[in-house]
Amino acid sequence: PCARKILGNEDNLGSALKQLKRKGRKMNSKLTRASFLFGCFYFTCMAIAHFFGIKVPILFVYFDTEYFAYQDKIISFAVTAYIALFYLASKERRNIPAALIVMSITTLGLTSINLSSQLKVAMTSGQTLLPYWLETAFIASYLIALTVLYKRDGKQFK
Repeated sequence: PCARKILGNEDNLGSALKQLKRKGRKMNSKLTRASFLFGCFYFTCMAIAHFFGIKVPILFVYFDTEYFAYQDKIISFAVTAYIALFYLASKERRNIPAALIVMSITTLGLTSINLSSQLKVAMTSGQTLLPYWLETAFIASYLIALTVLYKRDGKQFK
């Protein structure tokens, strides 16, 4: 409604979208935008949890291992880069590959930690790796969903 008010009618709206595409600014679908904005929300919650030491599964991957508060504050600041990257990806399609690469590296990094002997040393007896693998799978699934949406939009908006 707002765009129609500014542009006048649907023909002008279609024309405006074509002009944006011609200028190299390809659009994301509403679902893709929402999916990346969900990432902004998720990473904001993660940053807050790490900053305040709120050890909640899904926001803290290794929620039940020993930790140092200063490390979590560093993580909370680093996560702000994810928030910015995902926000930019939600706005403009050309930013999506960088977000997908970062999520791929994150998934590989978590997998590497889960397989490491160092993690097993940090665990107490009775702890299991299952929660860490489930959280890694969640992030990997989110990456796959974002990749599928990105590819789908590429076919739709050619």
